[in-house]
Amino acid sequence: MLVTVEHDGPVAVVTMNRPEAMNALSSALRAELAAAMVAVDGDDSIRAVVLTGAGTRAFTAGLDLKELGEQGLGAANAEAPAANPVKAIEHCRKPVIGAVNGVAITGGFEVALACDILIASENARFADTHARVGIMPGWGLSQKLSRMIGISRAKELSLSGNFLDAQTACAWGLVNRVIAADDLLATAKKLAADIASADPAMTQAYKALIDDGFALPFGEAMALEHATSSARNAQVKGGEVEERRKAVMERGRSQAG
Repeated sequence: MLVTVEHDGPVAVVTMNRPEAMNALSSALRAELAAAMVAVDGDDSIRAVVLTGAGTRAFTAGLDLKELGEQGLGAANAEAPAANPVKAIEHCRKPVIGAVNGVAITGGFEVALACDILIASENARFADTHARVGIMPGWGLSQKLSRMIGISRAKELSLSGNFLDAQTACAWGLVNRVIAADDLLATAKKLAADIASADPAMTQAYKALIDDGFALPFGEAMALEHATSSARNAQVKGGEVEERRKAVMERGRSQAG
């Protein structure tokens, strides 16, 4: 299998499983990854997802350029939306944590950027080589990266094709934290379990609000929040808030201890 899915309680670990080719995104792997993400999205027992790559060398090295050299880029462009792994990650209602265990290059960088949260191992490196390969990005890298790290830094990466190490990626705000390689998956799963312990309907609605607002001008995003908050909060009863407040306080005490 080119993509494996492991269930650990309410957490699904989705692994791109082509380590001998640095988890390069062949047409078959792209289709399997998209199908896996659609499946976890539709599984009510899953509340959070960890996406990673097999082995220690690569999260994913991006599109399989050898395959594209044989088939032509038109083959990838003509793929049905159901076989687009980035769209499947983006459309997943469950929070997706990218555990970047090695290089994430070009199309692989775009797969990483589709995740909601990124955690990197000390071995992680990021690169956008679209300009050097002569292919324009089509999975969002040209627009997402500048919004995450600033337009000047995005231009530096994308126009040079240089690699960005994990610590610098963290300092620039691309990843949330850098973890020892041996601890990466456990850390990502722990965070996923924390997210999964919240009410899933609330988590999914909140994720949607953040994503939908981020795509809007600030004023429109604030109006969206106000409308969403007014409609949803009107349905919450005072007794429910009190019970949840107690649970939050108890959780805070246990974490502090």
